[in-house]
Amino acid sequence: MRITISGKNLDITEGLRSAVEEKLTRLEKYFTPDTIVNVTLSVTKKRYQKMEVTIPVKGHIIRAEQESNDMYVTIDLVEEVIEAQLKKYRQKLVSQQQASGNFKQEFIDAESSDEEEVQIIRSKKFGMKPMFPEDACVQMELLGHSFYVFRNAESDEVNVVYKRKDGNYGLIEADN
Repeated sequence: MRITISGKNLDITEGLRSAVEEKLTRLEKYFTPDTIVNVTLSVTKKRYQKMEVTIPVKGHIIRAEQESNDMYVTIDLVEEVIEAQLKKYRQKLVSQQQASGNFKQEFIDAESSDEEEVQIIRSKKFGMKPMFPEDACVQMELLGHSFYVFRNAESDEVNVVYKRKDGNYGLIEADN
């Protein structure tokens, strides 16, 4: 693996560089040697230590982003998230019999446990009254949810509003 580490509002010390490389080299058992891993370390306005890792693999991107008060804790969290994503992605590769791309064949062939499978444990049905996206944001806040599905009064399409990490709102519309 080729790891590229960059800093944003942060100087990359030798200690940070070695901690990141030590954690991420544990992922070498999954990837081929020519896999590129992009890492960005930063400090947010609220003084949180943030780490973003992006690994492009055959038409997809494996990405993890975590933040905490301590950069070394953040590095540990990101590594755990990536490993969990890789196990889910392996299931997809095996079930769809896709080409393995940047993954080692041993990783693809390894037995997977049942706990790695996605399971839907609850299903809901509800009526959707047409409303404007701004009204949907208000309704989402009243419910205390991070997203809200609604029928857009302007387009009569099903849309989703969601709360972004920066505190703003996003709107997802179907691209027809």
